[in-house]
Amino acid sequence: MKEYDLIVIGSGSGMNYVGLMMQDNPEMKVAIIDKDKPGGICLTRGCIPSKMLLYPAELVREIGRANKFGIDAEIRSIDFNYIMERMRSSIGQDIDMIHDGLSSSPKMDYYKDTVEFVEPYVLKVGDETITSKMIYLSIGSKPMIPPVKGLEDASYLTSDNVLELRSLPKSLAIIGGGYIAAEYGHFFSSMGSDVTIIGRSSRIIAQEEPEISELAKKKMQKYMTILTNHEVEEVQVSGNRKMVIAKDRQTGEIREILADEILVATGRSPNTDILHPEKGNVETDERGWIKVNEHMETSCPNVWAFGDANGKYLFKHVGNYESTVAYQNSVLDGDVSVDYHAVPHAIFSYPEIAGVGMGEAEAVEHYGKDNISIGFHRFEDTGKGMAMALEDYFVKVIIENSTNILVGAHIIGPQASVLVHQMIILMNTPGANIAPIVHGMDIHPSLSEVVKRAFYSRMPVNEYHSVLKSLELEY
Repeated sequence: MKEYDLIVIGSGSGMNYVGLMMQDNPEMKVAIIDKDKPGGICLTRGCIPSKMLLYPAELVREIGRANKFGIDAEIRSIDFNYIMERMRSSIGQDIDMIHDGLSSSPKMDYYKDTVEFVEPYVLKVGDETITSKMIYLSIGSKPMIPPVKGLEDASYLTSDNVLELRSLPKSLAIIGGGYIAAEYGHFFSSMGSDVTIIGRSSRIIAQEEPEISELAKKKMQKYMTILTNHEVEEVQVSGNRKMVIAKDRQTGEIREILADEILVATGRSPNTDILHPEKGNVETDERGWIKVNEHMETSCPNVWAFGDANGKYLFKHVGNYESTVAYQNSVLDGDVSVDYHAVPHAIFSYPEIAGVGMGEAEAVEHYGKDNISIGFHRFEDTGKGMAMALEDYFVKVIIENSTNILVGAHIIGPQASVLVHQMIILMNTPGANIAPIVHGMDIHPSLSEVVKRAFYSRMPVNEYHSVLKSLELEY
């Protein structure tokens, strides 16, 4: 049985501090295990390749707005294969570079195989048994596949294998209404596919603020069909095409959606069925996500789980942050606790959406309705927003009244993922008082002014809801 100083399962965020550890301790022996292509989900089939597709999609939509500015622009053709191959080639180079690095280190053994616990601190990888008193579980996640009648027989795409498409489907049915559905709906509709999103929730991207979700649907359905509150009951094969049969959960009405391809985008599920963590005294919750304490340590001492493995926030930036906490506690003998009060996110749909911290409902529950105020401002009511002919997009900020602390911020509109960053920084500054944004100077005219003006226009919750109603948006 081979002995190691550290075993890392997963070659994504789990690798963040391995090089530093080996530099500080040249005699350290490390095992890296990954059954998939090296680099982790983000690089190989997640955030990076998808964003390489979404930028061309954004260009298509922006060119489509050119006539608003007196520009007669026409897209004569879109080379789908070129866009896909550019993504695959770029990602492939990074994967090859990581593979070569993992394979060439004399102090590192790289196992390209599945792995499972045999007993605490002992793992079986392929035909070998290995052990270490320190283990990092950065095992990622996999697409969740709903138990829909006929789905397996019809075949389907997921966020894993959609990147391998060689030709553009003329029509695409997306099962699921979350951020993956929103992003790929944007991409394929921009490329020219007839896209239908079928979501079970009463709202598209239901994790967002209700008014953002509602506005997103209004904007997105200009380019695709969006069915909310629908349950997919069956999938049938119809010649060379596929029929998705969905029922309206409120009225019972049946809809039939005929499409060339189906993309399943119903969320992510854990990989622990392969790992068998129970044999290693590593506890999981009822869904299979690995349980960790505030230090990122599992129920088995000196076994750490971060990133998608613990199921808390399935974002690469959270996995990177959690890996830092795990490193500080496991290697530097720290006593660092995770802090999730300002976890940011972005959806690279059209329109773009971003947020950080609490939503309004959580803030009301935590602080009380009378103890918070809402700041709100529309892009179009700024100089830059007017120049860009923007309509309806807005920034929403949530402030605790007695301390003037920012507790949450939510944006829908161009560059939302960039604009939210000043509020991420503010929320991670001791005190998180809104004064620096309120009193700081913004370049005029710039999109960043919409953030400042949202703070200027703070109002009680009820008044904010009246403003939404006047804009034909419901909370």
